[in-house]
Amino acid sequence: MSSAIYLENYLDGLESLPTELERNFKLMRKLDDRAQTAMKSIDSRAKEFMRKLADTSCTMTEEERKKCLSDIQQLFGKAKEYSDDKVQLAIQTYELVDKQIRRLDNDLARFEGEIQEKALSTRSKSEEAQVKKGRKKTKDTKATGKRKRAASSEDEANANTATTATTISGQGSKKKKQKKNIDLDDSEKESCHTAATHPSDVLDMPVDPNEPTYCLCHQVSYGEMIGCDNPDCPIEWFHFACVGLTTKPKGKWFCPKCTQDRKKK
Repeated sequence: MSSAIYLENYLDGLESLPTELERNFKLMRKLDDRAQTAMKSIDSRAKEFMRKLADTSCTMTEEERKKCLSDIQQLFGKAKEYSDDKVQLAIQTYELVDKQIRRLDNDLARFEGEIQEKALSTRSKSEEAQVKKGRKKTKDTKATGKRKRAASSEDEANANTATTATTISGQGSKKKKQKKNIDLDDSEKESCHTAATHPSDVLDMPVDPNEPTYCLCHQVSYGEMIGCDNPDCPIEWFHFACVGLTTKPKGKWFCPKCTQDRKKK
């Protein structure tokens, strides 16, 4: 697959990403505004409640005090719910971007592997061509030798014994050299075959090594998560499946470790 096709496929996958990010950011802004409005209302009602308690001329019945405190508590619950939803949306937005980054890394690794395979294939063909060229040269040398021997057959018949022995010895040496050249060509062919059948592996590319981990499983954020209501919780965020949840519980929620610590107290 060419680099242009990789790029085209990747851009097609990115087509919907800007719209999704814009929608998530707008929703996060709305949730943040709602949480801030709830906090301002809590602050206003709390000040009013404390003022009435301090004013001796203003008498509040027990029922009025309970209702005022209940209203403030409900506002706190709404503010926390808005904040939790905003955090969940932020995690989903992060995963959207991270998914595209991982896809790009995988495509780059595959593209690099294809480039290396093509380079090895080209090198193998070049070495094979050199081997064939060497064999052809050896055959041409043999044919030339035969023609020379045929042309000088009359001279060899009239030569003395010493000359004949020398000629035979020279031919034997020449055949040995030719056999040595052929063996060398076979060795080169084997080396070429080995290089072609053992391409180097593509290195795995590290992806976001600084990504934080959460939960009891010490994994990165994914799916639905819930935050522990203990402000001193060392882990803070947990995957639903890891703590046995399928839906978000009402009211405050504490992780297993913080629950045990609270029981000890």
